[in-house]
Amino acid sequence: MTPPLSRRTFATAAAGVPAASLLAGCGGGPGERTEHATGSPPRSTPGAAKAVGRSVPVRLRIPGIGVDTPVIRLGLAADGTVQVPPITAHDRAGWYEHSPTPGEFGPSVILGHVTVGAYGDGVFRHLARLRRGDRIDVRLGNGTEAAFAVTALRTVAKADFPTDDVYGDVGRPELRLITCGGPKSGAEYRDNVIVFAALSTR
Repeated sequence: MTPPLSRRTFATAAAGVPAASLLAGCGGGPGERTEHATGSPPRSTPGAAKAVGRSVPVRLRIPGIGVDTPVIRLGLAADGTVQVPPITAHDRAGWYEHSPTPGEFGPSVILGHVTVGAYGDGVFRHLARLRRGDRIDVRLGNGTEAAFAVTALRTVAKADFPTDDVYGDVGRPELRLITCGGPKSGAEYRDNVIVFAALSTR
């Protein structure tokens, strides 16, 4: 079993994780093996919300697009790629367990499907509708809640998956929500939809 990564080493290790299997047929493109700094943990950005203690996410709510879902843990598959949530009728989001927990320093990564085959819409079907300032609430296992505000939304070709921007060190607690989008090429989507959010002070 791969041990959890500290916030100092997560970005470097993640750069070596092939992103091609993010969300299986609707995930990230090939990740560039770019080296990241692995020195001291990033300092807090002035004016940023104070980081919270480590506690795994158990529920995700995004009021603006009607998401209210349990969150499961995702690790690494046998081939070293990121696991994806199972394709089921009751689709759920999944937190990549080698990323920081939501509210810790660094980018916490949560994945979800846009569609789930014959079952229809996935939990992140309407992720691309989010706009700057929209609220994202993550319920943690210790009973507290971390509130985030969307800072940016990007739709990118899988071949151009922005590994550094998604996994790289940041000086405050942030959140990444990832799904697929854009036109289909056969049975697969061409693009990734990535939501960037920061811990809110409210």
